[in-house]
Amino acid sequence: MSNPKPAPNAAPPYVKRSQSGGVLTLSLNRGESFNPLSSAMIGSLESAFDEAAEDSSVRVIVLRGEGRGFCAGHDLRELREFGGDAERQKLLFDSCSRMMLKMAKLPQPVIARVHGIATAAGCQLVSMCDLAVADESARFGLPGVNIGLFCSTPAVGVARNIGRKRSMEMLLTGDTIDAATALAWGLINRAVSSEKLDDEVQRFADRILARSGAAIALGKGTFYSQIESSSHYAYCVAGAAMTSNLQFDDAAEGIDAFLAKRPAQWRNS
Repeated sequence: MSNPKPAPNAAPPYVKRSQSGGVLTLSLNRGESFNPLSSAMIGSLESAFDEAAEDSSVRVIVLRGEGRGFCAGHDLRELREFGGDAERQKLLFDSCSRMMLKMAKLPQPVIARVHGIATAAGCQLVSMCDLAVADESARFGLPGVNIGLFCSTPAVGVARNIGRKRSMEMLLTGDTIDAATALAWGLINRAVSSEKLDDEVQRFADRILARSGAAIALGKGTFYSQIESSSHYAYCVAGAAMTSNLQFDDAAEGIDAFLAKRPAQWRNS
Protein backbone atom coordinates (compact mmCIF):
# COMPACT_ATOMS: atom_id res chain seq x y z
CA MET A 1 0.00 0.00 0.00
CA SER A 2 1.61 3.23 -1.10
CA ASN A 3 1.20 6.51 0.75
CA PRO A 4 -0.18 9.40 -1.33
CA LYS A 5 2.12 12.40 -1.65
CA PRO A 6 0.94 15.29 0.53
CA ALA A 7 0.06 18.59 -1.10
CA PRO A 8 2.62 21.39 -0.69
CA ASN A 9 2.51 22.88 2.82
CA ALA A 10 -0.11 20.32 3.88
CA ALA A 11 -0.06 19.21 7.50
CA PRO A 12 1.46 15.75 7.95
CA PRO A 13 -1.11 12.97 8.38
CA TYR A 14 -2.06 12.07 11.92
CA VAL A 15 -1.53 8.40 11.10
CA LYS A 16 1.13 7.26 8.64
CA ARG A 17 0.56 3.99 6.80
CA SER A 18 3.05 1.63 5.19
CA GLN A 19 2.68 -1.96 4.10
CA SER A 20 5.24 -4.70 3.55
CA GLY A 21 3.75 -7.96 2.37
CA GLY A 22 0.79 -8.75 4.60
CA VAL A 23 1.90 -6.43 7.42
CA LEU A 24 0.33 -2.96 7.62
CA THR A 25 2.12 -0.52 9.94
CA LEU A 26 0.11 2.37 11.35
CA SER A 27 2.27 5.07 12.96
CA LEU A 28 0.83 7.72 15.26
CA ASN A 29 2.41 10.79 13.71
CA ARG A 30 2.48 13.54 16.29
CA GLY A 31 5.70 12.46 17.95
CA GLU A 32 6.68 15.98 19.02
CA SER A 33 3.81 15.89 21.53
CA PHE A 34 3.86 12.15 22.34
CA ASN A 35 1.08 11.31 19.88
CA PRO A 36 -1.96 12.50 21.87
CA LEU A 37 -5.32 10.97 21.08
CA SER A 38 -6.96 14.16 19.86
CA SER A 39 -10.25 14.07 17.99
CA ALA A 40 -8.30 14.16 14.72
CA MET A 41 -5.98 11.34 15.77
CA ILE A 42 -8.90 9.18 16.91
CA GLY A 43 -10.73 9.80 13.64
CA SER A 44 -7.64 8.99 11.61
CA LEU A 45 -7.09 5.73 13.49
CA GLU A 46 -10.71 4.71 13.08
CA SER A 47 -10.55 5.40 9.33
CA ALA A 48 -7.33 3.38 9.05
CA PHE A 49 -8.95 0.45 10.87
CA ASP A 50 -12.04 0.62 8.65
CA GLU A 51 -9.90 0.51 5.51
CA ALA A 52 -7.76 -2.33 6.83
CA ALA A 53 -10.83 -4.39 7.71
CA GLU A 54 -11.85 -4.36 4.03
CA ASP A 55 -8.36 -5.01 2.64
CA SER A 56 -7.70 -8.72 2.13
CA SER A 57 -4.01 -8.03 1.50
CA VAL A 58 -3.59 -6.98 5.15
CA ARG A 59 -2.98 -9.96 7.44
CA VAL A 60 -1.36 -8.24 10.45
CA ILE A 61 -1.50 -4.67 11.74
CA VAL A 62 1.37 -3.13 13.71
CA LEU A 63 0.53 -0.02 15.74
CA ARG A 64 3.45 2.21 16.72
CA GLY A 65 4.25 5.79 17.66
CA GLU A 66 6.64 8.29 16.13
CA GLY A 67 9.01 10.35 18.25
CA ARG A 68 10.04 9.66 21.83
CA GLY A 69 7.01 7.71 22.97
CA PHE A 70 4.08 5.54 21.95
CA CYS A 71 1.14 7.63 23.18
CA ALA A 72 0.60 9.91 26.17
CA GLY A 73 -3.20 9.70 26.14
CA HIS A 74 -5.85 12.29 25.35
CA ASP A 75 -4.94 15.77 24.14
CA LEU A 76 -5.26 17.82 27.33
CA ARG A 77 -5.11 21.11 25.45
CA GLU A 78 -8.07 20.03 23.35
CA LEU A 79 -9.98 18.97 26.46
CA ARG A 80 -9.42 22.40 28.01
CA GLU A 81 -10.52 24.10 24.78
CA PHE A 82 -13.85 22.31 25.18
CA GLY A 83 -14.31 24.18 28.45
CA GLY A 84 -17.43 22.97 30.20
CA ASP A 85 -19.09 21.72 27.02
CA ALA A 86 -20.19 18.29 28.22
CA GLU A 87 -21.64 17.36 24.84
CA ARG A 88 -18.34 17.84 23.02
CA GLN A 89 -16.52 15.99 25.79
CA LYS A 90 -18.89 13.05 25.55
CA LEU A 91 -18.56 12.95 21.76
CA LEU A 92 -14.78 12.70 22.15
CA PHE A 93 -14.93 9.84 24.66
CA ASP A 94 -17.62 8.04 22.65
CA SER A 95 -15.51 8.24 19.49
CA CYS A 96 -12.44 7.02 21.36
CA SER A 97 -14.36 4.08 22.82
CA ARG A 98 -15.73 3.20 19.38
CA MET A 99 -12.21 3.27 17.92
CA MET A 100 -10.84 1.10 20.74
CA LEU A 101 -13.62 -1.48 20.34
CA LYS A 102 -13.08 -1.54 16.59
CA MET A 103 -9.64 -3.11 17.13
CA ALA A 104 -11.25 -6.19 18.65
CA LYS A 105 -13.62 -6.45 15.67
CA LEU A 106 -10.86 -6.32 13.06
CA PRO A 107 -10.26 -9.66 11.33
CA GLN A 108 -6.51 -9.04 11.55
CA PRO A 109 -4.47 -9.32 14.75
CA VAL A 110 -3.13 -5.96 15.98
CA ILE A 111 0.34 -5.81 17.54
CA ALA A 112 1.35 -2.80 19.64
CA ARG A 113 5.00 -1.78 19.28
CA VAL A 114 5.64 0.29 22.40
CA HIS A 115 8.54 2.56 23.26
CA GLY A 116 8.91 5.48 25.62
CA ILE A 117 5.62 6.03 27.40
CA ALA A 118 2.12 4.60 27.06
CA THR A 119 0.01 6.48 29.56
CA ALA A 120 -3.71 7.09 30.20
CA ALA A 121 -5.57 6.46 26.91
CA GLY A 122 -2.20 5.46 25.42
CA CYS A 123 -2.02 2.64 27.96
CA GLN A 124 -5.62 1.81 27.03
CA LEU A 125 -4.56 1.61 23.39
CA VAL A 126 -1.92 -1.00 24.29
CA SER A 127 -4.46 -2.99 26.31
CA MET A 128 -6.88 -3.15 23.39
CA CYS A 129 -4.32 -4.55 20.95
CA ASP A 130 -4.24 -8.32 20.57
CA LEU A 131 -0.51 -8.53 21.27
CA ALA A 132 2.02 -6.04 22.62
CA VAL A 133 5.81 -5.89 22.45
CA ALA A 134 7.61 -3.19 24.42
CA ASP A 135 11.05 -1.71 24.73
CA GLU A 136 12.34 -2.75 28.15
CA SER A 137 12.75 0.94 29.01
CA ALA A 138 9.08 1.74 28.28
CA ARG A 139 6.78 3.00 31.03
CA PHE A 140 3.04 2.47 31.43
CA GLY A 141 0.59 4.37 33.58
CA LEU A 142 -2.90 5.62 34.35
CA PRO A 143 -1.84 8.97 35.83
CA GLY A 144 -5.07 10.93 35.45
CA VAL A 145 -5.57 11.14 39.21
CA ASN A 146 -2.43 13.28 39.35
CA ILE A 147 -4.27 16.07 37.50
CA GLY A 148 -7.71 15.47 38.98
CA LEU A 149 -9.05 13.45 36.05
CA PHE A 150 -9.49 9.77 37.00
CA CYS A 151 -8.63 7.43 34.09
CA SER A 152 -12.06 5.81 33.98
CA THR A 153 -12.22 4.93 30.26
CA PRO A 154 -8.57 3.78 30.04
CA ALA A 155 -9.30 1.45 32.96
CA VAL A 156 -11.84 -0.51 30.89
CA GLY A 157 -9.20 -2.10 28.69
CA VAL A 158 -6.37 -2.16 31.22
CA ALA A 159 -8.44 -3.89 33.93
CA ARG A 160 -9.40 -6.60 31.46
CA ASN A 161 -5.70 -7.26 30.94
CA ILE A 162 -4.27 -7.08 34.45
CA GLY A 163 -7.18 -7.48 36.90
CA ARG A 164 -8.78 -5.32 39.57
CA LYS A 165 -6.18 -4.87 42.30
CA ARG A 166 -3.33 -4.02 39.92
CA SER A 167 -5.53 -1.68 37.93
CA MET A 168 -6.68 0.11 41.06
CA GLU A 169 -3.06 0.47 42.16
CA MET A 170 -2.28 2.27 38.92
CA LEU A 171 -5.49 4.31 39.02
CA LEU A 172 -5.33 5.39 42.65
CA THR A 173 -1.63 6.21 42.83
CA GLY A 174 -1.07 7.56 39.33
CA ASP A 175 2.33 5.84 39.39
CA THR A 176 3.87 4.35 36.26
CA ILE A 177 5.12 0.79 35.96
CA ASP A 178 8.10 -0.43 33.98
CA ALA A 179 8.02 -2.91 31.11
CA ALA A 180 9.11 -5.80 33.33
CA THR A 181 6.13 -5.19 35.60
CA ALA A 182 3.79 -4.74 32.64
CA LEU A 183 5.01 -8.11 31.36
CA ALA A 184 4.54 -9.83 34.71
CA TRP A 185 1.05 -8.34 35.09
CA GLY A 186 -0.07 -9.37 31.60
CA LEU A 187 -0.35 -5.97 29.92
CA ILE A 188 2.27 -6.87 27.30
CA ASN A 189 3.61 -10.10 25.76
CA ARG A 190 7.32 -9.29 25.47
CA ALA A 191 9.81 -6.77 26.88
CA VAL A 192 13.02 -6.54 24.86
CA SER A 193 15.93 -4.19 24.29
CA SER A 194 15.36 -1.30 21.90
CA GLU A 195 17.67 -2.95 19.34
CA LYS A 196 15.46 -6.06 19.31
CA LEU A 197 12.07 -4.34 19.38
CA ASP A 198 11.34 -4.43 15.65
CA ASP A 199 12.70 -7.95 15.29
CA GLU A 200 10.43 -9.22 18.06
CA VAL A 201 7.39 -7.55 16.50
CA GLN A 202 8.32 -9.10 13.16
CA ARG A 203 8.65 -12.53 14.77
CA PHE A 204 5.05 -12.35 15.93
CA ALA A 205 3.94 -11.10 12.52
CA ASP A 206 5.79 -13.90 10.73
CA ARG A 207 4.20 -16.53 12.96
CA ILE A 208 0.74 -15.15 12.19
CA LEU A 209 1.44 -14.85 8.46
CA ALA A 210 2.41 -18.52 8.39
CA ARG A 211 -1.05 -19.52 9.61
CA SER A 212 -4.45 -19.64 7.94
CA GLY A 213 -5.82 -16.11 7.69
CA ALA A 214 -9.39 -17.39 7.58
CA ALA A 215 -8.94 -19.44 10.76
CA ILE A 216 -7.30 -16.52 12.57
CA ALA A 217 -10.06 -14.08 11.59
CA LEU A 218 -12.75 -16.48 12.80
CA GLY A 219 -10.81 -17.35 15.94
CA LYS A 220 -10.15 -13.74 16.91
CA GLY A 221 -13.80 -12.82 16.54
CA THR A 222 -14.86 -15.84 18.58
CA PHE A 223 -12.33 -15.12 21.33
CA TYR A 224 -13.70 -11.64 21.99
CA SER A 225 -17.30 -12.83 21.72
CA GLN A 226 -16.86 -15.40 24.46
CA ILE A 227 -14.16 -14.09 26.78
CA GLU A 228 -16.41 -11.93 28.97
CA SER A 229 -19.51 -14.12 28.76
CA SER A 230 -20.77 -16.80 31.11
CA SER A 231 -19.08 -20.17 30.68
CA HIS A 232 -22.27 -21.68 29.26
CA TYR A 233 -22.68 -18.99 26.60
CA ALA A 234 -18.95 -18.99 25.88
CA TYR A 235 -18.98 -22.71 25.14
CA CYS A 236 -22.01 -22.26 22.84
CA VAL A 237 -20.21 -19.53 20.90
CA ALA A 238 -16.93 -21.43 20.77
CA GLY A 239 -18.54 -24.71 19.75
CA ALA A 240 -20.39 -23.05 16.89
CA ALA A 241 -17.14 -21.42 15.77
CA MET A 242 -15.26 -24.73 15.85
CA THR A 243 -17.98 -26.31 13.71
CA SER A 244 -17.81 -23.42 11.26
CA ASN A 245 -14.01 -23.58 11.20
CA LEU A 246 -14.13 -27.26 10.24
CA GLN A 247 -15.97 -26.31 7.06
CA PHE A 248 -12.94 -24.30 5.87
CA ASP A 249 -10.69 -25.77 3.20
CA ASP A 250 -7.79 -24.75 5.43
CA ALA A 251 -9.02 -26.97 8.27
CA ALA A 252 -9.13 -30.03 6.02
CA GLU A 253 -5.74 -29.13 4.56
CA GLY A 254 -4.18 -28.54 7.98
CA ILE A 255 -5.39 -31.86 9.39
CA ASP A 256 -4.33 -33.75 6.27
CA ALA A 257 -0.90 -32.08 6.32
CA PHE A 258 -0.42 -32.92 10.00
CA LEU A 259 -1.36 -36.56 9.47
CA ALA A 260 0.88 -36.78 6.41
CA LYS A 261 3.74 -35.00 8.24
CA ARG A 262 4.06 -32.32 5.54
CA PRO A 263 3.78 -28.51 5.52
CA ALA A 264 0.26 -27.18 5.04
CA GLN A 265 -0.65 -25.21 1.93
CA TRP A 266 -3.22 -22.70 3.13
CA ARG A 267 -6.01 -21.77 0.74
CA ASN A 268 -8.15 -19.35 2.76
CA SER A 269 -5.29 -17.05 3.80
